[in-house]
Order: sequence, then structure tokens, then C-alpha cells
Amino acid sequence: MYARRGDRVLVIEHRRLRTWLPIGGEIEPGETPLEAAHRELREETGLAGQFRPLAGALDGVPPGLLGYEEHMAGSKGMHLNFVFVAQVAGDAEVAPNHEFSAWRWVDGAELAAISSPLNVRQFGVLALEARFVHFG
Repeated sequence: MYARRGDRVLVIEHRRLRTWLPIGGEIEPGETPLEAAHRELREETGLAGQFRPLAGALDGVPPGLLGYEEHMAGSKGMHLNFVFVAQVAGDAEVAPNHEFSAWRWVDGAELAAISSPLNVRQFGVLALEARFVHFG
């Protein structure tokens, strides 16, 4: 889940995995991927985000959904990522939880240079390029 503030997205330095990642976590029983994105953003950073429909999204796609990715995650098996982008207020402060030791708001050039998996950088670019639908 990418929190976006203007032309920057939030990345965290994950303590256990020792790499830069977006906010994320697991879906709880009975929760939709969008509900999990709202909850994880709040739990991990203290931020509230607006998940709005994206320009070009098909009818029925959850607001803010950028895409889906899967990869093997060691003993956990297949890891399924529903990747969202949310706008956050420019004056909101990050209140980090125990899962990360550092955080940064990065632009496209900084995103390309961070030490993180390729899919993190690729989806980060999509989050920066995403256009939210504006209604009347």
C-alpha cells in the first residue's frame, strides 16, 4: 500500500526484512483487501488516507487498486499482494509502529535508487503516476 503525498510516496525500512518497502500486512478474517489497506496504513503509520477511484480503472475495481502481484515468501508459501495507493494529507505526521526503523517520502528518482525488490520500485512508479478520478 503506497501512501502518496504530492509527488512522493512513503517507504519504510522493514526491521525484519532489512529492505525498503511500502506499508503492508495481512488481511484479517472477514476483511476485504481495501479494508485491510485502510487498517494497515493507520496501524503502521498513524496516517489516514483517501482511497479514490483511479482514472482508467474498470467498473467494480476497488478505489485505489493499482494491481496485484504474487511471489514465494519462504516458509509462508505464496505471498499475494493487492497493491493500493492512497492520498494522505500534506501536514500529517508519520507515527511509526514497531515494524520499521526508518521511513522516507521519496520521489521517482529516489525510488529508483533505494535498495528494495524490483516489484516495490515498479509499483511505486505506478503509485506516483496514478491519476485519481475527480468528480464534479
